[in-house]
Amino acid sequence: MMTLLIVHAAATWALVGAIWTVQLVHYPLFAQVDADAFPRYHAQHMWRMTCVVAPLATLEFATAALLVWQGARQPWLLGSFIPMAVSWLSTWFVQVPLHLRLASGFESATYRRLVKSNWWRTIAWSIRGICLIILLS
Repeated sequence: MMTLLIVHAAATWALVGAIWTVQLVHYPLFAQVDADAFPRYHAQHMWRMTCVVAPLATLEFATAALLVWQGARQPWLLGSFIPMAVSWLSTWFVQVPLHLRLASGFESATYRRLVKSNWWRTIAWSIRGICLIILLS
């Protein structure tokens, strides 16, 4: 079970790194892209980030399910599922719809809402990662 927990934590921390990169690098660059080029830039961003994040998120979810199925009930693990749920729910019900709006062109208000709301995911995944470090230590 320890190996599975380490793989789980590694997937989570890869996602922590990805979300901080998006928040501090990718999203600020959105505002620098020329309006005519933005839809293509955004489409490439979405495709490339999905190729990085989807396998990691799948691994994170699958290893979480396996840990619970194998009987892992440590409070730090179970507690880390709350920020994981926040991250996933925010992704599907806030960020994805905002990205869909930006797919047709840059809108300042939508962009600002995307950046501001993404802080919730960034903080949630970071808290989750910290919970797993505490669990492993």
